[in-house]
Amino acid sequence: MTAPVTSAIWTSSAIAAAVGGEASADFEVGGVAFDSREIGPGDLFFALKGEQSDGHLYVDDIYTAGGAGAVVSEPVDGPHILVPDTTKALSDLAIASRVRTDAKIIGVTGSVGKTGTKEALFAALNRASMGKSHRSVKSYNNHVGVPLSLSRMPAGCQYGIFEMGMNHAGELAQLTRLVRPDVAIITAIAPAHIGHFSDVEAIADAKAEIFQGLTHEGTAIIPYDSDHYQRLRKAALRHTKKVVTFGFDADADVRAIDVVPAQGGGSLVTASFRDDGEGDRSLCFTVAEPGKHWVSNALAILAAVRAVGGDLASAGLALAELQGLDGRGRRHQIELKQGEPNTGRALLIDESYNANPVSMKATLGQLARENCGGKKIVILGAMGELGDQAQTYHEALADDIVASGAQTIILVGDEMAYTSAKLAEIVSEKLDHTPEISHVAGSSEALTEVAGEIGDEDVLLIKGSNYLGLSKVVTALVGGEY
Repeated sequence: MTAPVTSAIWTSSAIAAAVGGEASADFEVGGVAFDSREIGPGDLFFALKGEQSDGHLYVDDIYTAGGAGAVVSEPVDGPHILVPDTTKALSDLAIASRVRTDAKIIGVTGSVGKTGTKEALFAALNRASMGKSHRSVKSYNNHVGVPLSLSRMPAGCQYGIFEMGMNHAGELAQLTRLVRPDVAIITAIAPAHIGHFSDVEAIADAKAEIFQGLTHEGTAIIPYDSDHYQRLRKAALRHTKKVVTFGFDADADVRAIDVVPAQGGGSLVTASFRDDGEGDRSLCFTVAEPGKHWVSNALAILAAVRAVGGDLASAGLALAELQGLDGRGRRHQIELKQGEPNTGRALLIDESYNANPVSMKATLGQLARENCGGKKIVILGAMGELGDQAQTYHEALADDIVASGAQTIILVGDEMAYTSAKLAEIVSEKLDHTPEISHVAGSSEALTEVAGEIGDEDVLLIKGSNYLGLSKVVTALVGGEY
């Protein structure tokens, strides 16, 4: 038997029983991964087979890295569990993890804001549970990421928070039946991935699939201010009687009754909670992340904390301590090293992970409100998966860019040709000043363009779809490698 793992979450016998496999030896594991590069001492490796890769090729590497064992469909040298299908085995282990826990489980989806909401909700519940909360990491929200995240959940957790994503109808239905959430949140509906759908209503229907997995007497949490509120509510009521709304409207169950700028950034919010049998109550708290969209996310988070019986005061404190995620709002003060006039410090806002029409509008709207001692610069990448509506949405982006006050505009990707042309039209017809506008093919060209533009006290926003690799621009600027 291998040496016992500190804080083991699975034994080989329990794994074998869950996945219907045969264990070659007795061992314990403290973590689970399907990427051999993430394996650490005591971890379990799932050797998944894909169209372009086979995890069995990396089994030797995981033992070298200290992996405790592997789930394989072919015999290997080293502790392992042999199964017919490793992908099915991962889902089976996820199901077993969900069955064995008494934790309150929360599922999060939405066209925008789901990763940030998931992370903030984890922080809110983990604070009060003294470390007994678990969540999916990174953006592991698909058909392999969700079961992996479930499999990693320790049996003794009090709370589990899982992000679920989709870009086609039917995908969320499968994921939510694995997660079986006690609480299911939809953050917002937007035309993300609309190239795979007939219209935004179809996206709302696909997001509403999350309610299909709700446990008995589970709670659905939906945005009252959404244009698709009634559609979401009807979908939720097919699976639960408990529907809680959040938003800025007076009729929302959890609503913001006052929002003012907070000292040092973010928002100071007073939220009201509709009577739950103990009388209406309110909570004043700070959201560290700036923007109205983050206030909305915070209301959804508080609604979920309340639904699982969590501590609202602790949640409010956690929201005040939030830090932006890499690629999703993290702020960097960067030292400028190019010589005059590019000396001093500038603020870089990293939104490089993803972009759709709604998130672009919200982020540019926040940029318009940023205090700036220098100039405002944007590097904006094309928005993917918009199908035959790509031109319409990219042209509409031009008005939001102008409203942001950006003086240097760098557009990246083919579809941004539509934005560039529309900006040129607006500049010639409506503006009494001429911003600097450039359109480049990729991230390396964007870095070259911006390197000589950044000055002291400038604000630089970088946002675009992940496939464009704008995170490389962020890494280079933050590391001074430009």
